[in-house]
Amino acid sequence: MTGIQALERILPDLPMKAGKIQSIEFEYERHGTQTLLGGFNIATGVIQGLVQNTRTELSNYLRDTPFQ
Repeated sequence: MTGIQALERILPDLPMKAGKIQSIEFEYERHGTQTLLGGFNIATGVIQGLVQNTRTELSNYLRDTPFQ
């Protein structure tokens, strides 16, 4: 299980100018998180994945995914 933050930079990057490098904004606005769940059946080669909003769906994913 992996969590990913949905981030957006507050200001756009400033373009390069003569003698200066590109300026990249370092402050972010947070838009929430996503949880990635995945399973790989080594017998059949099937990969099953799920993207959800919270980690509470892990038990549902494990219950509903046939890993025989």
